[in-house]
Amino acid sequence: MKKSLGALLLIGLSSHAFADAQPVGFQYATLADPRNERPVEMVVWYPGSTTAKTPQLFGDNPVFVGAPAVLDAPAAKGEHPLVVLSHGNGGSWINQTWLASALAHQGYIVAAVNHPGTTSRDRSPQAAAQLWQRPVDLSRAIDAVTAQPEKFGAVAKDRIAIVGHSLGGWTVLEAGGARFDPERFAEDCKAHPQLASCTAYNQMNTASTAQSKARLAADLRDKRVTAVVSLDLGLSRGMTDASLAAYPVPILVIAAGVPSKELPAQLESVDLAKRLPKTLSRYVEISDASHFTFMAICKPGAVAMLDEDVPGDSIICTDGEGGRPRAQIQQQVISLITGFLAQTPDHLKQAITYKEPQ
Repeated sequence: MKKSLGALLLIGLSSHAFADAQPVGFQYATLADPRNERPVEMVVWYPGSTTAKTPQLFGDNPVFVGAPAVLDAPAAKGEHPLVVLSHGNGGSWINQTWLASALAHQGYIVAAVNHPGTTSRDRSPQAAAQLWQRPVDLSRAIDAVTAQPEKFGAVAKDRIAIVGHSLGGWTVLEAGGARFDPERFAEDCKAHPQLASCTAYNQMNTASTAQSKARLAADLRDKRVTAVVSLDLGLSRGMTDASLAAYPVPILVIAAGVPSKELPAQLESVDLAKRLPKTLSRYVEISDASHFTFMAICKPGAVAMLDEDVPGDSIICTDGEGGRPRAQIQQQVISLITGFLAQTPDHLKQAITYKEPQ
């Protein structure tokens, strides 16, 4: 199971949940690379206009519950805030279908990418080692969506947020303005070798050369980003104190409170929150959420199917013992995120309330 945790680390709502809400469109896209070295798969959920097409399920597979949308629906008129999602190591855009669908029903354009090398469909060691490319993938998604209002709707360019789970949390933290120090992280992993983030990082071999260390330590901020949300992130202990103390945009840090030796909130999200500016950050810990609660809802029979394939993989379907159902916790997360993002940019910085981690 430990091996499974390391592999998955940093990796729906009911189809009737939004029956009376605004129709949602869905499109597949590929972000081309001029050098043909890193094409990135992207999906976009967006407010649609009235259409006679029948909704179908997207992000639905034998393990996870999907969400309904209309393929290639015409985009609704007017400007819409943009959210870009980053999945965890070994995951995919499917993992946060529940969140993408909910945000799109509330008027957001939501883009989600598959990061090459660290997605379930592409585990290339060479691509995975280029960890610094993950924040760049998000910038490329912002470029593509803002450049095509006729396809996805017009983006309100003063309201561009990024949300990431696990390794995706590290990704959005970087794109928002944090800086990573590979030497700091390596030293910290000597003190905390049990952390799954250390295991995953070492497996990716991302800091094997002086050049790769320099790329990791570079400034990867996208100045178009106006807000950041991390969902039980990993690798945060490698962020520099100086970059976190001067973090330039409002950030919501949500942690899983279920005790875990390999994925402890105290050594990741809590440590991060303590180093962020109190006036720009909010910390929320959900006591009955596990690291995998932020992934899609599992179908009946998924646990047996996963364990038959790889024993221990069913951990992605587990939440806090005796706690609320995953769907109920995810509704709380949706409310936290939409409440945070709904504040106008001019007042967001003044409106942040900070909860001191215990």
